[in-house]
Amino acid sequence: MRQSEQDRLNALLEIENSLFASGKRVLAGVDEVGRGPLAGPVIAAAVVFDASKLKDLSKYTGLNDSKKVTEKNREKLSAIIMEEALSFAFGSMDEKIIDEINIFQASHRAMETAVTSLTVTPDIVLIDGSYKIKITHPQDAIIDGDAKSFVIAAASIIAKVKRDGIMREYDKEFPVYGFAKNKGYGTKEHIEAIRKHGRCRIHRQCFGKNF
Repeated sequence: MRQSEQDRLNALLEIENSLFASGKRVLAGVDEVGRGPLAGPVIAAAVVFDASKLKDLSKYTGLNDSKKVTEKNREKLSAIIMEEALSFAFGSMDEKIIDEINIFQASHRAMETAVTSLTVTPDIVLIDGSYKIKITHPQDAIIDGDAKSFVIAAASIIAKVKRDGIMREYDKEFPVYGFAKNKGYGTKEHIEAIRKHGRCRIHRQCFGKNF
């Protein structure tokens, strides 16, 4: 691993190392993906690490906010993260729940589900965003956490890979919308398909009401 990449990953671990130094031993990161799409679920992931799992950073070369990682590298990193983590879990809220309680509340519920599904109890949970969630664990909400925290970035990676896989499966059922390519986001082609074919059952009724 190049020194510049080593330095970048070390910087991404500054929050975690500070927590380890303060006496915390087991940390969880939580992030969600899928707030913006017109279709499909919002997926959250929680992932747990201790210091021993973060000593050899060469395993995680390229780890970053999932939006800054290529699809190929996300899939590779996701497999490594799930193998190395002490525990990981997902939470999913579908389009019906999103329409019922709004995307903000659905995203939080997905994150809460992910955390409460972990098989290892973390000393603290680091959450991407500015709002805390309804869990009994100590927690810290970090704005842009997926770019500042290793464990949150790891959660963002596995959440993104999980959701992309779900959308590829939906593409087989509803091929006219191009879900395998657009993952449910409002691309020009996706919007044109909605105008031509109408919405399918996984479209969010509360999104894109003007077309």
